[in-house]
Amino acid sequence: MDNPWRPATRGGDVPARDLRASDADREKVVALIGAALADGRLTMVEHGERMERAYAARTLGELSVLTLDLLPPEQQPIRVDDRPLHALFGSARRGGRWVAPARFPVTALFGSVELDLREAILQRSHIVIDANIVCGHVRLLIPEGVRVDVTSRMILSSRKLKIWVPPGAPDGPLIEIVGTAVMGSIQARTPKRKWRQRLRGR
Repeated sequence: MDNPWRPATRGGDVPARDLRASDADREKVVALIGAALADGRLTMVEHGERMERAYAARTLGELSVLTLDLLPPEQQPIRVDDRPLHALFGSARRGGRWVAPARFPVTALFGSVELDLREAILQRSHIVIDANIVCGHVRLLIPEGVRVDVTSRMILSSRKLKIWVPPGAPDGPLIEIVGTAVMGSIQARTPKRKWRQRLRGR
């Protein structure tokens, strides 16, 4: 089974758009192209051309360009934008199928940044999030088995980690949060497990 948060590479870093696409990535794009045909955003000819390109795509970059004019940036099924994320007196979010670069700068200045890593592709098994926070918040939503280490300089700030790593599981990817937090907060949590999973100790 394809692991949605597997490290993208073992050696040197590959640009986000040059990473190889999976069958699941192609199917997401194909579904959106089909929906665009159904509601009249694409003609039959355009639909056929994009479907052919989607199934022939080998990289995430080749897939991402097929839907740029169908949805706003925050709703794209594949995101290869690895630029820093800033929330200045507002909020910013990165989620869905996106590439988390080896070092990812984020800024929360009187605002909040949310990073949903449940479907992310990690560029390395050790990801560093360089978070600079002033009266703001950085929140991470991560899958089970991913470890989080906060080494940020905390000044009148708080950290809250609610992480679930299955007992006896091998060491998984590590998300390290560095930087400086002044009168802010850093939170990371694993989605709540179903009660059957808790009973089984999973």
